[in-house]
This record gives sequence, C-alpha cells and structure tokens, in this order.
Amino acid sequence: MQLLPADLRESALALQTYVRPTHCAKCELIGDGLRLCLTAARYDEFSSARHLLDTAQQQAVEHGAACRTKPDRRRGRGRVARWASASGAMVAATDASWKDRAGGIGYVVSDGHYGLRGRCSVRMDTTGCSRVLINELRAVDFLLGAHDVPPVGMVVLLDSLAALRYLHQWQAGETTAMPAGYSLRPRQWSDQPTLVRLAQLVQQRPELSFEHVKGHSGHPLNEAADALSHMARRRIGESFDVRRRAHDLVDAFLRDWHATVAH
Repeated sequence: MQLLPADLRESALALQTYVRPTHCAKCELIGDGLRLCLTAARYDEFSSARHLLDTAQQQAVEHGAACRTKPDRRRGRGRVARWASASGAMVAATDASWKDRAGGIGYVVSDGHYGLRGRCSVRMDTTGCSRVLINELRAVDFLLGAHDVPPVGMVVLLDSLAALRYLHQWQAGETTAMPAGYSLRPRQWSDQPTLVRLAQLVQQRPELSFEHVKGHSGHPLNEAADALSHMARRRIGESFDVRRRAHDLVDAFLRDWHATVAH
C-alpha cells in the first residue's frame, strides 16, 4: 500500500475488505484486482496499477450492496484455553484506539476469549465526527458478535461514559439515538449499519450489564482491552506476530484478574 501514490492508496484502502476469505466469486475477483494492482506498484508500473484499481472499483460499485456474503466471524479472535474452566461471572471489557487515520478495537473476556481488529479511515468513511465514540461502540459489537447469542448475565466494562450512555439508551428502547455524524446509508457487508444492529441487539437483551470502569487505573480487563486495541491499530503500519503477542498479553492480564477475583 505504501508504494502507491496518495490518491491510489486511499482508493485501495477502501477495497481492502475484498481480500478477506469469502465464498463470493465476485468479491474474490475484486480482491484479485487489488492484489494485481499492488503487484504492479511493486514493480513501479503505476499506470497499470491505476488501471487495475479503476477496474476493481467499478466492479465493487456494480457488485455493491447486493452482496450478502459475510466476512469470517472468527477473524481477529482467539482464546487462551486455560481460562475456559474458570469459575465466576462472565465479565468482559472492550476498548478502542485511534491515531491519525488508523484505529483499532479490542475486547477480552474472563473465560479467555479475546479479539482485536484494525481499520483505516477512507474517503467515504461512515464514522463522521464522532470517530472515537463510534469505535468504542463498535468494540462492543465486535465482542457480542463473537456469540450467536451473547451469554445471559454477561457484564461488559467500558471506560467511555459517552458510549455507556448510548448502550443504556438503547436498552431503554431509544434505538434511533445515534452519535452525531454517523451515516445510516446501506453497508456492503451487512443489511444494517453496525450501530443500528447493536442498538437492536441490546434492546432485546436487557439482562446484559454495561458498566463503567475508570481507564488506565490498573483494572486488568480494561488494561487488556486497551492494549489489544492499540496493538490492532499499530499492526496496520507495523509487522509483528500479532497472534502470539495478543495471546501472551491476554494470558498475563487474565492471570491478574482471576487472582484478584479469588481474593
């Protein structure tokens, strides 16, 4: 991506979801076009790269919202198996990180499950002016989306009071309340925008508990979610073994969490 001129890079970033595993032949064709564009850029064939990218963009526009193929739900998720049998209530924490045009979200659950995902801002970004708040809420959706049915009685900890207010509003039935600037236009990978889906989900699950935790106060689960979101953001521009690093990080923080709960 970094080899592309700035205008092409922005367009290429907007198509990066097409390189994910999918069972849609048209999506694979668009992803192949993006890969060929990057290969051309690697050999300084920028006119060919531009032509390939223009073709891929046109295919994406024509394919558009008609595609209902969902990305792999397991992507970006993992589990530290030794905490699977831990006793006690299921407690989770979510967090988000944003710097310049790169962001990350993360979550960790007391039973060892965790997830992290990074994203870049693009020209047609649906986030609007409430970028940090919206990504805090996307982190909650990322957590709850790991389950076909979120566990009854799960406690979700957030260090964002603004995000917490929206979750409580939605649980109270005010599902049309959305952060300022959030676009409700149709999405490519889903029938509904993420926050619309999340609002409807939490309205139907009043027994889920969303609670505030002070950020950067040493709370093991909050610190783990914060570190995962930062790791996801940094991974966009850096190269490292994110799976191993995330696994070890989560294991260390969960050890602290369960030691605290035991006492």
